[in-house]
Amino acid sequence: MAEVDIVIRGGTLVDGTGTEPRQADVVIDNGVIVEVGTVTAKGREEIDAKGLLVTPGWVDIHTHYDGQATWDERMTPSSIHGTTTVVMGNCGVGFAPVRKSDHDTLIRLMEGVEDIPGAALHEGLSWNWESFGDYMDQLEARPRDIDVAAQIPHGALRVYVMGERGAKREPATEAEIAQMRDLVREGIEAGALGFSTTRTMVHRTADGDLTPTVGAADAEMIAIAHGLKDAGAGVLQWVSDFKEIDHEFGLITQLVEISGRPLSFSMVQADVVPDQWRELTRRLDEAAGKGLPIRAQVQGRPVGLMLGLQGSVHPFVTRPSYAAIAHLPLAERVEIMRDPAFRAKMLAEAPQAGHPFVNSLAGAYNKMFDLGNPPNYEPAPEDSIGARAKASGENPDEIVYDILTANGGNGFLFFPLHNYTDFNLDNTLTMMRNPNTLFGLSDGGAHVGAICDVSVPTYMLSHWCRDRTRGEKLELPFVVKSQTRDTAEAMGLLDRGLIAPGYKADVNVIDFERLQLRPPHMVYDLPSGARRLMQEADGYVVTIASGEVIYRDGQHTGALPGKLVRGHKAAPAA
Repeated sequence: MAEVDIVIRGGTLVDGTGTEPRQADVVIDNGVIVEVGTVTAKGREEIDAKGLLVTPGWVDIHTHYDGQATWDERMTPSSIHGTTTVVMGNCGVGFAPVRKSDHDTLIRLMEGVEDIPGAALHEGLSWNWESFGDYMDQLEARPRDIDVAAQIPHGALRVYVMGERGAKREPATEAEIAQMRDLVREGIEAGALGFSTTRTMVHRTADGDLTPTVGAADAEMIAIAHGLKDAGAGVLQWVSDFKEIDHEFGLITQLVEISGRPLSFSMVQADVVPDQWRELTRRLDEAAGKGLPIRAQVQGRPVGLMLGLQGSVHPFVTRPSYAAIAHLPLAERVEIMRDPAFRAKMLAEAPQAGHPFVNSLAGAYNKMFDLGNPPNYEPAPEDSIGARAKASGENPDEIVYDILTANGGNGFLFFPLHNYTDFNLDNTLTMMRNPNTLFGLSDGGAHVGAICDVSVPTYMLSHWCRDRTRGEKLELPFVVKSQTRDTAEAMGLLDRGLIAPGYKADVNVIDFERLQLRPPHMVYDLPSGARRLMQEADGYVVTIASGEVIYRDGQHTGALPGKLVRGHKAAPAA
């Protein structure tokens, strides 16, 4: 047999089908998997995978690389965690379609909703586009490490059609609604994977205003569903508080029935409505029983804030003494904070008024934990700052202060916002096991100053399949299938997510025993020198995208085989 590009030999294959692991070789040529089993082919590159896992590359369906993908060749942190396809344009925010007069509006929207620095967006975005199709052309022109796919964001669409009236959430006219329908169809025909919207009161612009799409009339949403029907393709992605659950779930059901297209929505357990997820799950199951393709995106760990001197928020950010030094470089702040007199002065101060969210965090010591190294995302209640203070008789502020100033100020406290009402991940386990949920919500590329959930795909293997001690674990074939084949199918990308002949050669070779997350840390590599949280992992021996090795032992090889994915992809012929 003639030489092929790559042969991966003797690995433990977890192929994405959900079947039991087996030992097999994998042959890759011309960007495609051509043979699986015991093979005689010789590779121009031979990868010894004995004792290692061989899996498909992860397909992450909930990211926000909409800006980064226009200026950066590497979709990090996602690509360093074995992800080979990312879907962006979620939560109704993005940068196309757009008129020149609305550039700042969309930047303020993205900055507020997804915590991506406005300075980085102002400097990094070229704005060499107006229509969604123009934006896709710009994405296609840039080589990158992994594949990217985009969705039409409702916020950008509404502002494009309605201008300032759209940004201010005024009702759309019949003519404007009709134009939105046409633009959705055009966007899907240009290669968008779907359409996304947000209806939650939590999502706000950098100016504190509600996003343009909150409260959008049913008629507007129904017209958009007709736009998907007109195109005969696409998915719907939805974010909602579900406060009026009968109306909201009824509306998404109606949109699915009208469009004939799948819909997924974000689902977490929030402390303020701790049982809402159970009701949503019940309705999901009912919809599935009627044959409606409605799914919920869930995350396999707490949605948690990283509280630290490097980031956007920490318990002392509203203390007057800290405010006076907040502008200084990290090293200078830490040096000042280590002075005993400064420490005593700050700890004696009351927080400044006017920051209710930050001040509420500062007192919530029972849900505040030292993240540690390696990071612990399922900490026990007795490990909380409050419990530690009670046990030792210390002031919890003192414990927090010492954690934040240790190790050069690089430490983080972990504050689980969602999925941790009961101080364990058992409810999350129930969500993940439901056949009508999808693994998602990594938010790769977003929340760069306070949240770092992009590493969830790695965590799903290391914690859920190997390390968990506070409850049941998950089976490795289930986890691999859930973040490869299941997520790919949900987006209509039927050419990937499996290791089988004919499928796209996106592959991870993983040292499962060594797989481990490193602590998050801050880097300053966005345009304008803006910061973002970064998190690496040990144990990814090789990541292959489109048949080319893009990472070896966590180091980028320089290969840039990634492409823009336009539209749904058919499964390879048998």
